[in-house]
Order: sequence, then C-alpha cells, then structure tokens
Amino acid sequence: MSNHHEFILTISCPDQVGIVYNISGTLLELEGNILTSQQYGDEDTKQFFLRIRFSVPASITQEQIEAALAPAKARFNMDLNLYATTKKSRVLILVSKQGHCLNDLLFRTHSGLLNMEIVGIVSNHRDYEKLAESYDIPYHYLPVSNDNRAEQEAEIFRLVTELEVDLVVLARYMQILSEELSNKLEAKAINIHHSFLPSFKGAKPYHQAHQRGVKIIGATAHYVTSDLDEGPIIEQDVQRVDHRLSAESLAQVGSDIESLVLSRAVKSFIEHRILLNGHRTVVFK
Repeated sequence: MSNHHEFILTISCPDQVGIVYNISGTLLELEGNILTSQQYGDEDTKQFFLRIRFSVPASITQEQIEAALAPAKARFNMDLNLYATTKKSRVLILVSKQGHCLNDLLFRTHSGLLNMEIVGIVSNHRDYEKLAESYDIPYHYLPVSNDNRAEQEAEIFRLVTELEVDLVVLARYMQILSEELSNKLEAKAINIHHSFLPSFKGAKPYHQAHQRGVKIIGATAHYVTSDLDEGPIIEQDVQRVDHRLSAESLAQVGSDIESLVLSRAVKSFIEHRILLNGHRTVVFK
C-alpha cells in the first residue's frame, strides 16, 4: 500500500497577487509534493485559473486538506474544488438511435482509456439494450413524446440523483432537453453535434452537406445549456473532405470525428481539466 495518495485541485477566482504563493505554501505545510501544475490568467475577464495534481502522505485526509486551504479560499474568493484521483467519475449516457458515440465510450471505458464508471444508459429506444447488457450496464428505456416529456425528464433526473451521477453525456441523444432539466444539469452535462449548425439542421445533415459540396466537416462538444447547442465549447475537431466522398462516406467520417471529439471532452471532464470562464471554457491539456 502506498504511503502517499494523490489529489487534483482546481481553482478559479479574480486574478490577484499571491494566489500561487499561498496555495503552494499551504501544500508545503501539508508535506505535499506538486506533480503537475497549470495556470492561466485571462486578461479580458481578469480571472485566474489553476489546476494542480499533488500527493500528500497517506495520513493526511481530504478534509484536512480542504480545511488547510479554507483561508486562501476565503481570502481570494475562490471557486475551489478538490478531487481524490482514486475516485472515478460516475457517468450516465443518453442515446437515441445513432450508436457510434455510445459504442466508442463503452469501448474506451472497458479498455481503461477512460477512467470512469458508466452507471447507466438511458434511451428513448430499445436499440442498444443488448449492447448495454453485454457490458453489464443497466439500461433504462424511457420513451418520450409531447405528452409525457415532463415525466420522462423527471425520471432522468431521478436517476442522476439516485445514482450520484457526476456527468451526463448526450451521446447523439436526439431529444431537446427542457430549460428546467438543462438548468439542473448545469456544468455536468456534455452534448456532441456536427459542425454544420446552423447551416444544415434537421434530418440527414451530412447528406445536405454533400449536396452543397462542403470541404470541411467537424464536430463540437459543449456543455448543455437552455440555449440549444450554444453552451460553452469544450472540444472541437475538423477534417478536410472533397468531391470523391459519397454522402454515406461523408456521414461515416462525421461519425468518427463526433466519437473522437466527445471522448476527448469526456476525458477532460473526468480528469477535472475544464474550468468555466463565463460562457467560455479553460481546458488544461
């Protein structure tokens, strides 16, 4: 058994003199060893952001660390969070009929590429029930219509609460969340969509893009907010395409990019690398 354990500390606060000095001094008093440290000061918003991974002797508890950091937290008006690296994030995935992002997240988690626990899958269809069963993950079939939308969302939030979910992932979940549920999931729900918005909305966007002869396609992962597809952006990627690709091939390339971008965003979240900066994000690599 190791005689040390590791934590991740994230901080955001108004930028001012002495922040790093106070935090590093406090960790030194706890016999802490800083393993990695990243910081950013935004000249526009005058906000300061810090992420530190550190180790302390096993005899030092998380409560003791938080108590030691409390004076600096109060002095600098910090939004301060401390996470034990041994605690896996608990993730609930929402999906509809397109399963490429779900399948990718399941594989990456099962193979250890994403250090998280998928505590359930919610869908308004039964298409991926057997897939969930193969990974021994509970599958919650929650059909939705205009008549039962409020009840269905209430059930989703019940699961979030009872399963102690840290992150909700909309893995091509083709339902618009209400303002109420979006607000309840603030900064703990991530969505993925293609990069054609607002140009190609609705069904078969890649076919629409093919008809227009697009030369670049991509995907965006962002936090869910009550403003549809306008939440703070976490991750994006693009790929050049040309006239040789059929609409179906274009859609396949798009699916691959969506899966990759979503997995990167989820990884950043579960590693506590994302800090909100107004309507933008700071994502430490």
